[in-house]
Parts: sequence; C-alpha cells; structure tokens
Amino acid sequence: MSLTFHWFLPTNGDSRHVVGGGHGAPGTPSGQDRPPTVAYLSQIARAAEDLGFTGALTPTGAWCEDAWLTTAMVSQNTERLRFLVAFRPGFVSPTLAAQMASTFQRQTGGRLLLNVVTGGESHEQRAYGDFLDKDARYRRTGEFLHVVRELWQGRTVDLAGEHLRVEDARLARLPDPVPEVYFGGSSPIAGEVAARHADVYLTWGEPPAQVAGKIAWIRELAAGQGRALRFGIRLHVITRDTSEQAWAEANRLLDGFDPETVRSVQEGLARSESEGQRRMLALHGGSGADLEIHPNLWAGIGLVRGGAGTALVGSHTEVAERIKEYHALGIEEFVLSGYPHLEEAYWFGEGVLPRLRAQGLWRHPNGRPSAAPAPAPFAAAGSPR
Repeated sequence: MSLTFHWFLPTNGDSRHVVGGGHGAPGTPSGQDRPPTVAYLSQIARAAEDLGFTGALTPTGAWCEDAWLTTAMVSQNTERLRFLVAFRPGFVSPTLAAQMASTFQRQTGGRLLLNVVTGGESHEQRAYGDFLDKDARYRRTGEFLHVVRELWQGRTVDLAGEHLRVEDARLARLPDPVPEVYFGGSSPIAGEVAARHADVYLTWGEPPAQVAGKIAWIRELAAGQGRALRFGIRLHVITRDTSEQAWAEANRLLDGFDPETVRSVQEGLARSESEGQRRMLALHGGSGADLEIHPNLWAGIGLVRGGAGTALVGSHTEVAERIKEYHALGIEEFVLSGYPHLEEAYWFGEGVLPRLRAQGLWRHPNGRPSAAPAPAPFAAAGSPR
C-alpha cells in the first residue's frame, strides 16, 4: 500500500523561524512574519496539492485561526487536497457537527478528514465555557463520536448519556464519502476512545521504540473491540541535499531561540495535562543539548512549541530511510510540517517523495509522474534560508 503524506496549514502564522503556541505555550512574534491570510495559506495548499500531498492538517485552539472557517475558504482555491480539520467535541452539539461535516463534503467534493482533539488543557477549555475535567472530556468525546458516526450512517439517534443528550436526531443529507476520523492521545482513556471510534490513530514523533509500543497498545485495544485501525505520525521535517546542510538549518533555527522564551514556554508546557505533551517534554528535558534523540530525529522544535516537537533532519535519502523505519513499525500516514511551510513543502516534495516513489513506497495521488530527485529547489547548496 502506498504511503500517505499530509502537510500542514500554519493558521497561527508562518516564518523562517519556529512559530510557538499550543498546549499552554504562548504564541511567538515570529508568527506575524507571514500572517495566516487566506491568500498565503492557499499558496501553501496549492503547492502541497501539486507536490503530491494527500491532505493538510489545520490546528485548533485559541492560539490560531478557526480550522473550519479557514479550510472552507482555502478549499475554494484548491482542487484535490483534503483538509484534516482539527475539531474539539463539546463546543457544538454532535448533531450540528455531523451536519457541518456533511455540508463540507458536498461543498468540497468530499475533501474533509476530521481530526478529533479532546483538549488537554483545562484552562483553555474553560475559556470556551467547558468546565469538565480531562477524563470527563474523553468520555464526552466517546459519546460525541458515537452520535456523529450513527448520524453519518443515516440512523436516527436517541442518546441520554453522561454528558450528551439528543432525541430523534437525524441528518437530512448524508456525507459522501463519510469523513474518516483521526484521533490521538497517550492516556489510558484516550486509547479506549481511539479503539472504539477512530479510523486512524495519530502519534507525535517519538523515537521508533516508543512508537512501536503505542502501536501495539492501540492494536490490542482495537482488537478487543473487533476493529483494526491505521496509524499515522505527526512530525516536522528539515530535509536538504546533504546531511550537513540539513543540520546547519536545524542549528540556525536553534540559534534563533531566545533563552527567556525557551524558559517561559517550558514553564507553560510543564503545567500541561496532556500525557502526550509530557512525553514530548521528556525527550529534551528543556535543554538544548543532546537534541538528536534517535538518528535524524531532532527534539529542538519542542523547546519553543507545544504539541508536536520533533523533526526529521537529514539528507533526502536519510529522511526517506527514517520514514521507511517508521513504516516498518506500521505507520502508513505522515503528517508533516516545516518552517517556513511553503519552502519546506518543496524541499520534501522534490527531495524525499521521488526517492520513496522510486522504491515503490509512494505514488502521486493524481497518478502523475514526479520529478526525479533534484537539487535544492529554492537556494544554492549551503546558502542561508
């Protein structure tokens, strides 16, 4: 089966430096270098579409633009690219959410993928009027997904749950196709929800041994429900013609981290309730030393950014090899990003994807031939970026 690659729409702004935010981390001024306008995000989306990415993830939270509205607008400037819309259950009713998804499918030609984010930070949830604790939020997510999935199948739903209640709920028009549900989480209750309701389980970019443990855990839980899931991973990428050029770029990003910003961000992230965020923090311990935690896996991004905090760094060949390593564990989908997102999409799309295609591991979604592995598309070798 061909590997699937998704890119990322930076709805919190973009830059040639790392843009912070998420999971208690404050946004950073670099996010204003390239504001997240529809025009700029559409430029990234069209590039991703042309290069052969299947979809594009958009984040959710108070630190970025709304994912539903933004992707609805950007979709009108693309033809094939799907949108992995991050969505938090509990802020709207499950019936309305199912209807919104159905509308999105009709208006975009079936290009919605749903990334369900329960919400790991109580203080942010309370700002939206949600005062449940973390475990209760996950139980509500389970009820929410039960209702939504039943509605998408054309069934009438009555539910008097612990957190949600609907009576005689039904959709007048069903989504075609039914959106796939992507879901992540590292706590025990998150695993239970994923096993029952997800189509794709997403993990942040931990070292392969840890990822293998997560996959085995979720597979066992899903098998207990009589289900089988696909697996995906969320990573940043810094890929260049040579390993030296890639690590020079990683070091340039690291040199741009203000020590006070790192301290402030790490203090905020240390208060996170997210088990996944705790695991990300443990990879670097707040220190800029020893950040290569596995060959070509760099934990530097997590010093100033919440959520996904690791990057694949290396030559195009090395990055392709690391992707193959994760694929051997069972990872089929890769959700990637890089700073800035427009240029890095080309570095990966013109440098790594042709190598994977030559090995029979990837094909362009349009079936079109891809360029042969090429030198740097934007700058001469070794030039600053």
